[in-house]
Amino acid sequence: MSNPEFNQQKQKCEQLAALHQRERPFVIPNPWDAGSARLLQGMGFEALATTSAGLAYTLAKSDGDITLEEKLAHCRALATVTSIPISADFEDGFADDPASVAENVLSITRTGIAGCSVEDFSRGSRTLYDFNLAVERVQAAAESIADLGMPFQITARAENHLRGVTDLDDTIKRLQAYAAAGADVLYAPGLDSLDQVREVTSAVGKPVNVLAVFFKGATLDDFAAAGAQRISLGSALAWATVAPLLNAGREMLEQGTFDWTANMASARDVQALLA
Repeated sequence: MSNPEFNQQKQKCEQLAALHQRERPFVIPNPWDAGSARLLQGMGFEALATTSAGLAYTLAKSDGDITLEEKLAHCRALATVTSIPISADFEDGFADDPASVAENVLSITRTGIAGCSVEDFSRGSRTLYDFNLAVERVQAAAESIADLGMPFQITARAENHLRGVTDLDDTIKRLQAYAAAGADVLYAPGLDSLDQVREVTSAVGKPVNVLAVFFKGATLDDFAAAGAQRISLGSALAWATVAPLLNAGREMLEQGTFDWTANMASARDVQALLA
């Protein structure tokens, strides 16, 4: 990597790290392609996070079926068209064993992004990793970037609640162990009450990401009071964008009308944001 590219990526990593130290939480929306990433940047968001389900949709695949090469290409494309930090949804690290997770994390650092997540749910077996193995995987990821010369942010995800295991004590135990193993940010998608968020944030010593889609009616102030530092949306923006497409298609097929065109975005506004 040339020196200017290294310096630019290092700056993005530092910016992402600094966002997690603010007193007030920040929203990190999840684009699904280069265009949506550029639009969100143009609107004023300070950082972005990729979505595995959103990426899979763009390739007509199901979530979990993306290859490592496709993930790396996606991250590279988004980093190229934006100037703000991006954290990648790196799923299970595309490997089970810690050594391979470390190797793959190093690969994604070369795409120009500022951080990535590693979750404790296997894409292959569709089961949660054993506690000790899950901790070793996070530790391997953290150690792999120790000598990069930039604060690349590792987010450790405890998938319990998203996978139907509603054991908050085990979730907290895992998050605490991931923090001790070197994770910079902690994330338990599937928490669905502010009381749960408070319990998690009070039990761990690292910034906590919350998935907003499980909290209908909650505000940024509510998340701040619960101790969260980062608010993400998962695949919600992608599906919110798909909904009008489906509705327009049904209208044309079933009614033969084109009233949906009244709700189109302005091409001029879109181009202005892309610029």
